[in-house]
Amino acid sequence: MHREVKVLVVGTGFAGLGMAIELKRTGERDFVVLEKAGDLGGTWRDNSYPGCACDVPSHMYSYSFELNPKWSRMFAKQPEIWDYLKRIADKYRLRDHIRFNTKVSGAKWDEGAKVWHVKTEGGDTYTAKAVVAGVGALHIPNIPNLPGIDEFEGKAFHSAQWDHDYDLKGKKVAVVGTGASAIQFVPQIADDVEKLTLFQRTPPWILPKTDRSINTWEQKLFRAVPATQRLYRNFVYWMRESNVLGFAVNPKIMEFAQKIAKRHMHSQVRDPRLRAKLTPDYTMGCKRVLISNDYYPALQKRAVTLNTDGIAEVKAHSIVDKAGVEHEVDAIIYGTGFHVVDSFDYLDIQGKGGKDLAKSWKQKGIETYYGITVSGFPNLFFLLGPNTGLGHNSVIFMIESQIRYVRQCLNLLDRHRADELDVRPDVQARFNRQLHKKLTKGVWTQGGCTSWYLDAQGINRSVWPGATWRYWMRTKNVKAEDFTLTRARKARVDA
Repeated sequence: MHREVKVLVVGTGFAGLGMAIELKRTGERDFVVLEKAGDLGGTWRDNSYPGCACDVPSHMYSYSFELNPKWSRMFAKQPEIWDYLKRIADKYRLRDHIRFNTKVSGAKWDEGAKVWHVKTEGGDTYTAKAVVAGVGALHIPNIPNLPGIDEFEGKAFHSAQWDHDYDLKGKKVAVVGTGASAIQFVPQIADDVEKLTLFQRTPPWILPKTDRSINTWEQKLFRAVPATQRLYRNFVYWMRESNVLGFAVNPKIMEFAQKIAKRHMHSQVRDPRLRAKLTPDYTMGCKRVLISNDYYPALQKRAVTLNTDGIAEVKAHSIVDKAGVEHEVDAIIYGTGFHVVDSFDYLDIQGKGGKDLAKSWKQKGIETYYGITVSGFPNLFFLLGPNTGLGHNSVIFMIESQIRYVRQCLNLLDRHRADELDVRPDVQARFNRQLHKKLTKGVWTQGGCTSWYLDAQGINRSVWPGATWRYWMRTKNVKAEDFTLTRARKARVDA
């Protein structure tokens, strides 16, 4: 099958659905959304592990134009967020535009016709004037290649690919990694397993989770008087936005948050030897800050052991740590996060002159303009692209800024009767010089740790180094002078 469309959107998470809604709200109907899976939802469809929940307050983790007065908790759990996305998709009748089980395998820019030729793994092809990639970065599980893992005869899976058919009750389980997913699912399975050995490489900073059920009267108030929910949302936004001072302005401010985290640990962990293992030796914020009230208590349960020796090898029914101790294991669960900076390596996108995007970024480093456009790749837009992730606030805020910006770029093409919009190389270069100057002042490079925020050269390619309201202001209006606008050869001849 071949189809021609004006706009092709990839992905049905918050980014892809948000873009589709923006297109519909502004009168655009000639678009298609391609989704690799059989249902929508992105991250919140894939991550269904026990205890999966958002670490951003519920009232900030939603579209500003679609507030949800029915959130049941201050920090919503995965099923509730996924239901929210499905409900929104149905409200805007987005399923009419979505092609499920359709994975994009490549895209090539046609310099003559000024269109993108997009191919899928199933053999379908599309021609599109513009392509919007709403896949984000947290979609390729990072599974470490443990020595001897091919010899393991038990069950092994990643938290983002949770095997719900495998019964953990009475099993000896090894959990590899202590990231955001592990601190959520470990407390959930600790009482079911016979033994749980948690292999920790680097301890995370953990703050108390200010979670609770949202009262029925609060839900009724938000539903009856929407302005009260918007006021509360604004309060949550500015409270979280104030944290940017420690992340991007002066990392020493994080010492105050570290004291809160240490007090939280001391109140829950009595054993000083265990506390020593759980205490990070880097500044809070240079790795992802986590929140939990039940992780530390779970580590002190009879069946749970924290191992900090590292993994030497995996055998058929066991793991041998680097101290030479062999641990009998029935199942291995990876809580090792995702490929983030290197998630772009798989891209097969060819721009002007056949330029390969993945190879270019791998050789020269990832550079974009506001994480949305890339010079030499016209009419291609990223949502939650490089350097637009956050450590202190809701990425939904960033997504909304980006979908508005993309919509304006499409309007710019129409207004100028152009077929190609390409960010100028000098504009992109100047932006990246300013970006990296700010990044060097932040906690990500001064905090004394390595993380998935950084690439192989130690450069932060993931996080926006400043306030989200500044990003909103700077992307509020597209500047035509930042781009080169061109018409197709046929158009120029006809003109």
